[in-house]
Amino acid sequence: MQNDLENQYLNIKNQIPIGIQLVAVSKNHSVEQIEIVYNLKQKVFGENKVQELVEKYEALPKDIEWHLIGHLQTNKVKYIAPFVHTIQSVDSKKILIEINKEALKNKRIINVLLQVKIAEEESKFGLNISEAKEIYQEYLNENFPNIKINGLMGMATFTDNKNQVKSEFLKLKKLFDELNQLGNLETLSMGMSDDFKLAIDCGANSVRIGSSIFGKRLYN
Repeated sequence: MQNDLENQYLNIKNQIPIGIQLVAVSKNHSVEQIEIVYNLKQKVFGENKVQELVEKYEALPKDIEWHLIGHLQTNKVKYIAPFVHTIQSVDSKKILIEINKEALKNKRIINVLLQVKIAEEESKFGLNISEAKEIYQEYLNENFPNIKINGLMGMATFTDNKNQVKSEFLKLKKLFDELNQLGNLETLSMGMSDDFKLAIDCGANSVRIGSSIFGKRLYN
C-alpha cells in the first residue's frame, strides 16, 4: 500500500505547476495513509467533516495545515476554531459571524474562503455572486476583525461536459478578479481530481485532490 500511495502522490505532485497549492483531501482515509503522504513533505490536508478533522488533528503532527472544505454548521465551529488553518467553505454570512466569534475567543485570526455556487446541481452549497460581493464589502468595512478572507472556493458541476465546467470556473475567476481590485485576495480554490488541470488553466492557484492521491475512499 505504501509504495502505491507514494507513487500516486508523486504522480499528482509532478503535474501541479510551481506556485499552485495542492490540498491533499484526506477525508475517509486513515491517519497512517496521511502520514505516508506527510512524510513526502505534503503539509496541507483537507477534510470535510469536523469530527474527523478534530480526531486527525489530535493524532498527527502539529505543523500540518488543516483546511475544512466541507459544509460547516454553526454549532461545530467551536471544535475547529483553536487550530484550523483555513475554512474554505464559508457559504453564508451566519457562518462567517460564528467563525469570527470563535476566532476572537481563541485570540486568533482564521483564514477563510467564500464558497461561491457555480455549479448547476442543487446539492452544492455556496453563495451567489451578489451575496459574495456584499459579504466581501462588509469584510473590507472591518465587520469581521478576527477573520481574513483569503479568496474564493467553488465546485463545478459533476459532468463530462468540459465546456460547462470551464465556463463555471471562468465565472468564479471573473468574480475573483473583481473582488481582488477592491482588496487583496490570494487564493482561488477550484478543481479536484477529475478537473484540476482545467481549473489551473482557468486561473486556480489552489486545487483539492483526494481520490487521485489516496484512491477510493474507505467508508465505515
